[in-house]
This record gives sequence, structure tokens and C-alpha cells, in this order.
Amino acid sequence: MKIRFFFILSIAVKFLTAQEEKTVLPIIPQPNYISVNSGYFSLSDTTVIVAGKDLFEANYLKNYLKENYDIDVRIDPTYPPFKNFISFLSILSNSTESPDPEFYDLKVTKKGISIRSNAGAGSFYALQTLLQMLPLEGSKRINVTNFQIFDSPRYKWRGMHLDCSRHFFTKEEVKKYIDYLAMYKMNVFHWHLTDDQGWRIEIKKYPLLTTISSQRKETVVGKPVDTRGKPLPGVKYDGKPHGGFYSQEDIKEIVAYAEARHVTIVPEIEMPGHSLAALAAYPQYSCTGGPFETYTTWGVSDDVYCAGNDSTFHFIEDILSEVIGLFPGKYIHIGGDECPKVRWKKCQKCQSRIKDEHLADENELQSYFIKRIEKYINSNSRQIIGWDEILEGGLAPNATVMSWRGTKGGIAAAKQQHNVIMTPGKPCYFDHYQVKDRSKEPLAIGGFNPVDSVYNYDPTPKSLSISEQNFILGAQGNVWTEYILNFKQVEYMSMPRMSALSETLWTKTENKNFKNFLTRLNLHSGLLDKRKVNYAKHFITK
Repeated sequence: MKIRFFFILSIAVKFLTAQEEKTVLPIIPQPNYISVNSGYFSLSDTTVIVAGKDLFEANYLKNYLKENYDIDVRIDPTYPPFKNFISFLSILSNSTESPDPEFYDLKVTKKGISIRSNAGAGSFYALQTLLQMLPLEGSKRINVTNFQIFDSPRYKWRGMHLDCSRHFFTKEEVKKYIDYLAMYKMNVFHWHLTDDQGWRIEIKKYPLLTTISSQRKETVVGKPVDTRGKPLPGVKYDGKPHGGFYSQEDIKEIVAYAEARHVTIVPEIEMPGHSLAALAAYPQYSCTGGPFETYTTWGVSDDVYCAGNDSTFHFIEDILSEVIGLFPGKYIHIGGDECPKVRWKKCQKCQSRIKDEHLADENELQSYFIKRIEKYINSNSRQIIGWDEILEGGLAPNATVMSWRGTKGGIAAAKQQHNVIMTPGKPCYFDHYQVKDRSKEPLAIGGFNPVDSVYNYDPTPKSLSISEQNFILGAQGNVWTEYILNFKQVEYMSMPRMSALSETLWTKTENKNFKNFLTRLNLHSGLLDKRKVNYAKHFITK
């Protein structure tokens, strides 16, 4: 069986280039092995979905066909898949064909559509491919081009991030964002829930986090600092309160929504820096005792959690206990970035901690802080992720590093045999400008990350040895929202760069071609129009 499978793959690869020249399919990310055939399958009300009636993918497809084409198919697990069918067939997880749970085999003939996979993830990804292949218009009957695809991803971690602290987005908007990830076969949603400017998650033991920390009295207008971070004169504020939070019931609902679409949510609870919003409600866990207010400007506050106070760790552990209960995924992101040390240098408790623990300096104090939190999270069967600053002063034993200040931190972590997610500011920060001419663009933080630089990015540094490259789990795009005021702007900044990144992370390098991607993007943009996505059109030529 294994020999037959890879023989078929080799034939598909041989014809890949030739088929691309003849027929370009509007599929993003580009499948790794595809063969386009003549003819089509006619899908109508008489078509039967062969699957269990409780299968999510089957019901997802049934509802999609009814909503978009007024085609009302039935689900029948007993229907023989010989003619006019869409079947979901499983391959045992120990299959010799492909053990990858994200692998799928999608085949369309004039008789029907068959989907084979090892697990629900593969079935769902096959379904997303199929939906991109359906015609944009049609009623009661649509035709689907005949083709066959064998597919599985290049990287395990294919992520997108969304900052809901600087600006709050509703539960339904977060779900819509997850839908975009699912469409592009991305499997991690990094949810930034706390920062200096707002706390967005209900913690029942500490209710002031939602009544005080989730609100700021106003927001700075425009850019408060110059390119070197120095305050600009005449800074203005909008005078409008801004806030919001997700109840624990909201979070359970969003987690279940994501799980059904094979997206794992990684919550980020910032520490020891970026914690001013929390300290506004509970100032006793700072070095000075406050008082504080939730930050109304951008940038980084000097006021951080006190690393010398044991009660600070009890406070954070209580919070993490509730967070772990809400998010079933393997990872908890604890931030660890941009933590000023000015308060620690003057804090008697922090200096006593440095002396008692035989630490060299405040950098090692931060390492102590992270390692202590990691020990607690590990004791609850979870792993930590931190931004690459957690390398400073010594890396926590089991930590995964998210490399954002270029790739240097990721390379260093991989050489220390730690798992790495690459997300360097260039080109993975989607809050940066997309074009050089900014005159017609919404205000952004700066930088320049066009679609082609995202598409051509390779997350695996060639400077690493083969064994070290195995520690690169993948990459993700980040959407920080200091200058993104509403969800329509989130869409504009993330789309279509999200689609470009999805192909970088899914499609093998030898099967990528930017010119071909742009052709498919032009075709695919029709689907974005149909779904009323506010995407950037700089690379659309239709």
C-alpha cells in the first residue's frame, strides 16, 4: 500500500507544473500534490453526504450548500458511494499511507466526491479545499471540476495572533477571525488577552480585573512618540472610555468554536511586564504600591509585577489556574517581553530576592520569575511560551521561544534544543504597512511588510543544522492593534497577508511560486468578496 501511495504522489508531482500551466485552481494554500482532470461532478439536491449525522464536517458542508446555493443535501451513513455522493472516509491512524492527522486525499470524479483522512483535521482541511473550488454563483445545481489532491502541511505550527487588549473585539468578531484561519488551514490562534492598556479575561477570584482593569478612561490619538520612542509635543486624547472583556462563558464558547475547526487557542497572559492594567486593580503586587490607572497611551510602562513579593506569584498562579481551566491546549503564553527593570533596581524586596537566590542582576531576576511560573504551569500539565526576551538571564527548562526581534533569538533557542515559533517583525508583523506609498493607508505603527515578503519568507534558518532545524515548529503572523481601531481594519491589515503566510507554512518550498500565487489570489478574491471581507487589494488586478 505504501509503495502504491508514493508512486501516485510521484506521478502527481511530475504533472504538477504542466497542470498549473493548463488550469489554475483558486486554492490557497497551494496543495502539495494535485492532478486536474477533464469533466466535472454535478452537485444538486439529490446528492447525498455519506457520513455519520453527527460529523461536524458533514453538517458544516450541508449548511454551507444550503446557505450559499440553496442546495439541500441529506446526510446518510448507509448510502452506497457509487453515484452522486460526497463521502467522508477515514484511514486508520496507523495507516501505512500517511500517519499525519492533517493529511487528506480529496478526489472529485463525475460520480462523486470522496474525502479520505486519518482524523477530523484532515477531513476539515479537505473540506476547506473543496469549498474554495466551488463556483461563486449558482442555484440548486453547481459543477465541480474533476481533480485529485494528496496533501499535508510543511509545518506543525501555522498560527495567527490577535491583540484584543489595545482594542477590544467582540465574541462574534473573534469567531470570524477564527473562520479566516480555518479557511487557510491555519491551526493556532494566539489570543493576546492582557496588557498595559486592558485586561480582557474574566477571573472569578479577582473581579476587579473586569471592573477596573478592563477599562481605560480614554485613548491617545495618533502617535504619542517619535521613531526613537521620545514623547511628541501636543499629544491629544479622545476623551472616550474604552473597554470590554470576555466572560468565562464567552471563552468556553470561543474555545469550542475553534476546536471544531481544528484551531488551538493559545492564550497570552502578560508577565512580568505589560501588567499595568492588572496593577491598576491590584497595586499591592507592584514594587511601589501605586496608585495606577490602566494605560491610556501606547508604549511600555515602567510599573511591572514585583518579583520580590511572594504574594505576587500567588496572585499570578490563581489567575493561571482559571486560565488553564478554560483553555485545554498544551501551551500558555506568558509574554516575558519588554520588561523594564527600573522599579526592580530600586525595590528592596526585589534586591533581596536577587541576593537570596544568588542572582547576578535584574536579567537573572526575570529568568527566576519565568522559571518559577513555568514550574507552576508544568505542574498543571501545560507548557509555557514566551517572547525571545525570556532567553535573557537563562532560558526556563521547558520553554518554547517565540522569536520576534528578528530570528536571532529563535536560532539561539533551537541551538539550545528548545522549540521555536518564528515570528520576526519583518515580515510577520501585519500591523506594519503593506505598501510604500502610505498616503492613502490607515495609520500604522510603521515598517513595511508587503505580501511578497510574507510569501517568500522561510521560517527555517539555513544556519541551523538538520537536527536543530527540527526545533522550528513553524511561524505565525501578528496583528497588534494600537492603531487598529475596529475589526474591519483587522481584516484590512491581515488579509491577504494571512493567505500568503498560510502558503509559506503549508506548501513545500519546491511547490511554491509567487506569480502563480497572485493568479490564484485574484481568483480567490471573489470568495473574499462573497464573504464581505474588507481585504487589502494592492495585489488584486482583476
